[in-house]
Amino acid sequence: MKMASTKLASTKLGLAPAWAMIMSCAMIFVATDARAQTEFDPAQIAEWRNHIFKGQTTYRLVEKDGRRAVHAACSASASGLFMERVIDLRETPILEWSWRIDELPPMTADERSRAGDDFVARIYVVRDGGLLRWRTRAISYVWANTSPEGSDWPNPYADQARMVAVRSGASGPGRWHTQRRNIREDFRRYHGLDLESIDAVAVMTDCDDSGGRAEAWYGALRFLPLD
Repeated sequence: MKMASTKLASTKLGLAPAWAMIMSCAMIFVATDARAQTEFDPAQIAEWRNHIFKGQTTYRLVEKDGRRAVHAACSASASGLFMERVIDLRETPILEWSWRIDELPPMTADERSRAGDDFVARIYVVRDGGLLRWRTRAISYVWANTSPEGSDWPNPYADQARMVAVRSGASGPGRWHTQRRNIREDFRRYHGLDLESIDAVAVMTDCDDSGGRAEAWYGALRFLPLD
């Protein structure tokens, strides 16, 4: 894949926080064919590009509960695994993934604020704005600490990214959960856009703002048709 000359900052707290750098990552590669692979097992996810924001969350392929998974562990750090690919939302608008946490990290700051913008598990989907960076939009599906399931809020750094609490608090630590979202409907709901495609996907576990520790496991990720 061909690199462009975009310069990325290195922390969430600077001019390019985590959401902005995830969006930027969607701009620094040449897009692949929309008809390409839309199912990714943990071994493939583990090979996605690891972009470091502040410190490095470690990602490695492991066995968890008799199944393959990507284990993510952060220690006052934030980095994510990114896959740049055009996904045709007309054919496969449904995103399905599985994840697991064993416990929630303690939080003292409001997770809707910059100081509390840490999540034990996140899945990002990104629509690239091209040269018009301000037109880039993202949705971050999170395992929230205190925000109730189904709630949403603008990313505290900028409202081009929308946060959506898919799970919350103690709603199931210690076991696997499979989530499904209609990406096309969500971009309509949260950004007022009727998109035919997205350009990038990312997974991230981060705890740089709190300075603590957290870990999560990610299973397979698939884009599926409505039927």
